[in-house]
Parts: sequence; structure tokens; C-alpha cells
Amino acid sequence: MVTDPSDPGNTDAAAPADPTEQDTPREECGVFGVWAPGEEVAKLTFYGLFALQHRGQEAAGISVGDGSQVLVYKDLGLVSQVFDEQVLASLRGGVAVGHTRYSTTGGGTWENAQPTFRTTAQGSGLALGHNGNLVNTAELRDRVVAEGADVVSTNTSSPANGCDSATTDSDLVCALLATHAVDKGIEQAALELLPTLRGAYSMVFSDESTLYAARDPYGVRPLVLGRLERGWVVASETAALDIVGASFVREIEPGELLAIDSAGLRSARFANPTPKGCIFEYVYLARPDTTIAGRSVHSTRVDIGRRLAAEYPAEADLVIPVPESGTPAAIGYAQESGISYGNGLVKNAYVGRTFIEPSQTIRQLGIRLKLNPLREVIRGKRLVVVDDSIVRGNTQRALVRMLREAGALEVHVRIASPPVRWPCYYGIDFASRAELIANGLDMDGVRRSIGADSLGYISLDSLIAASEQPRNRVCAACFDGEYPIPVPEEDRLGKYVLEDPGEGAESAAAGPAETVLPSGYGAEDAVGRP
Repeated sequence: MVTDPSDPGNTDAAAPADPTEQDTPREECGVFGVWAPGEEVAKLTFYGLFALQHRGQEAAGISVGDGSQVLVYKDLGLVSQVFDEQVLASLRGGVAVGHTRYSTTGGGTWENAQPTFRTTAQGSGLALGHNGNLVNTAELRDRVVAEGADVVSTNTSSPANGCDSATTDSDLVCALLATHAVDKGIEQAALELLPTLRGAYSMVFSDESTLYAARDPYGVRPLVLGRLERGWVVASETAALDIVGASFVREIEPGELLAIDSAGLRSARFANPTPKGCIFEYVYLARPDTTIAGRSVHSTRVDIGRRLAAEYPAEADLVIPVPESGTPAAIGYAQESGISYGNGLVKNAYVGRTFIEPSQTIRQLGIRLKLNPLREVIRGKRLVVVDDSIVRGNTQRALVRMLREAGALEVHVRIASPPVRWPCYYGIDFASRAELIANGLDMDGVRRSIGADSLGYISLDSLIAASEQPRNRVCAACFDGEYPIPVPEEDRLGKYVLEDPGEGAESAAAGPAETVLPSGYGAEDAVGRP
């Protein structure tokens, strides 16, 4: 059963708050699951999703199984906007799946919010949350049609809100699982279906009483297992385990399916692992208090800053970060260079959390909605400004101009990742390749474009060294164009591969809850984006 809190057709699409908003790589999604009969699993999931809010701010949802049925509640908006005490109290059971979404396949409509839900022919419920992006979506769509799987979305509460076919890769997977579970059960159906999926996926799904978790053979997106006193937790990041009081057990291995029920925890391999973890998790996606593959994200970012200072030193008076995403690297840069560290930019932590749409006059202020310079700190100084990445260049251009207007004598930009020259097909919604500034310009061209006195990117070798991961175990396709999982041409269309791009784009901001601007940990939150 799926609950739609309001009519998704009544909210007008909201415009982006400023011209730089589309200048950022968007996070993918966050997934969370808990099996803990006797505990308040909906509240545990709420807090787990709260810890994963930075991975997606378009929509949030929770499903709960009580042994006899699965109930799903979801809506557009932040976790704290979607759920309240009354809603959480109504979600009772022993197993739960949670999801925070930024759309990477399918637009940002209510129908595409997760967990996605299906009912099997036997009447059982199946709820699924997915972090990542599949690259054989078109093939899966054809398979769903050929097999007669349920593609009229039971994500919808009424025919008027329905869609003719599934519009997300997650919905296709859920439909196929529900169809094959009739004869084989969910666990066996998953073991047979998962090897046919290509791309990045960390999935958490459940029926009325069993929690499942699966990670693609490349392990592109993170997924970890934690232990509660009376149950188990799976989550996209270790920080979410900390928030709910779960102890870290281990990472779920690439190519592994976990099942957790009253009989205990079971593990099965559906594919041989070929680890290719996303290096951008260390740069920007993950929270700094998360650990990935045994390496602290915060420590990695500080080390990136040190290496960046060694590769691209500068004569300057002050190192300042673009908060929050540039802060650890700026600390490392200051430590290595011996240049004083300071806070020269003040961030508005609530910029993306208002329901009031900015006027055109306010929208034209762009970056100032998010960051404001401390003039007394900046005036008369030669600055090193550290940020995590440059995408289109618009935000960096506005930032450099703002710092000069505040009295900076020189602005030296240092970037804690290599130039982004290629789109990501595995779960990050980058700009198209034609829009990536580093794809069309060399480093001096980018420097001139953004108006900086000097520019330096960390090298890919130094970035990987800072992560302490073997070079052959990371995916750096957005930097070097080497995609570990081949991407068919039909799946290079982007997030609207399953729906009309115009309709998806127009409806991306429509839904029962007001569109919320990206916020939380990460580069887009910092605005220091390109």
C-alpha cells in the first residue's frame, strides 16, 4: 500500500533559486534499511535518512512491513518536511526501507519518489530503494514489456496520477522482482535478476518480514551493514549507522545479496566482485564523518588539500574554503603551505529550506543567496580559495567576482579534484559533456573564464593516493573518461531515458510538496561550484 499525502497535480513548478543552481553536480540517493522487530523501525529509519539527507533532497520515503502488509509513505521534500510524529507513529512494523532521492533516472515527480512499490500476484508487497544508476535501462524496459510485468505504477494512489509505464530504472527492477517472486520467492528471484542488471546499484528492499540488501559487482556506490542490540541496519554511509546507534560490522561486498529475517542473516554471491568504487564519494558526495573502504572521508579531504598545496603552491596571505565542501581540503592546504587559514565566506545554512519562491530580483543575486563575504577578513588580502570541483564555471566566476568586490587583492583558486571532463552514468547527475567547462578549455582557459589570478587542480594520481585505494579499484570516469561498465547509446540520454524529456523537465519540480533547493554536505551546498 502506498500513501500519497496530497494531490501531486496542484503544485506549480518552482524555478531554480538562482542561475548557478544548475551549475552543480547533484548527489544521487541515500538508502537505509532496518530489521528490528520490537523497535520503532520507522523512527530509526527517519533518523537514518536524516543523516543521509545530503545525498538527495528531492523526495523522501519510508516503507514498513508488519508481517502481514507493507505500507509506503513518501512525498517530495526534505525528510523533516515529509515526516512528522503522527505519520511515523502510523508506520508500525518490524522491517523498514528508507530512501532520500535526487533523480538520476526519471524526473523529480511524486510518482518517481521511492521506495517504489509492487504487489505480487500472490498479494505480497515489495518495496525497493535504489542508490545509483543502471546503464541497461532500455533493455530492462523491453524485458518488462515482453514478460508482461506490472508497469502501471502501483506507486500511484489513483489512475489519474498514474503513468503508462515505469519511468525509473528502480521501478523496472521492482516490477521484475515482483513478477518473478511469484514462482521463486523474492530471494531466489533477486539472485537471478541481479546478475542481469548493468550499472551502479546499492539496493535495499523488503517484503512484509524480510530485509534485503544488494550491491552491484563493481561496488560503485557504498553500502554498509550495522548491528543494533536487537536487529540489523544497512545504509549508504557509516554516518547513518552512528546516528541510530548501530555499530559498524562491515561493508556489503560487491556482488553480494544479504537477507535478514527471524532466521538470522544470510549472504549469497550473485556475481564475482570487480571493485570500482566511485572516487567522487571522497571528493564531494559522502559526509566527512563517513568511512569508505576503511578510509575516513574527512582525513582524505585534508590529505587532498596537502597534496594540492604541494602541486600548486601560491604566494598568498590567507587560505579560505568554500563552505562546507571545501573546508577539509582548505585546512590541509593551509597546513602544508604554512599560509594562515581563515573563514572568509559565511554560508546561509537555510537557503534551500524555504517554501517561498524568490522573486526575479532576488534570484539575480545568485550566489549571494548562499554565501556572503566577510569583508573585514578579505579586504586587502591575497586569497587562496579552495573548493571541491568545477563543473560549468558559472558559480566560480560569480564567486571570484564577489571576492574582488569585497576587496580581495588576488584570488587564487585551488580545486580538490581533477578537471571534470566526462558525465557520470552511474548515479551522479553532472552537466552534459558539452557544458563541462574543462572539456572545452585548458587550465589557463578555465582560469581566464572564471577570472582567477591562478588556478590549480589536484592531479588524479594524487587524488587516488589520498584515498589510499588501489588505482585499479576506483572509478574515475568523470575525470579520465574510462568507464568500467560500458554504457549503451540509448542509455546515454540521461535521466529521462524512460520518459519524455520535456515533460520530465517541466514536471521535475511539481508535486505534493514544494521543490527544495539542494542543501546539506557537498559541493552544491557550498555553492563554490563552477
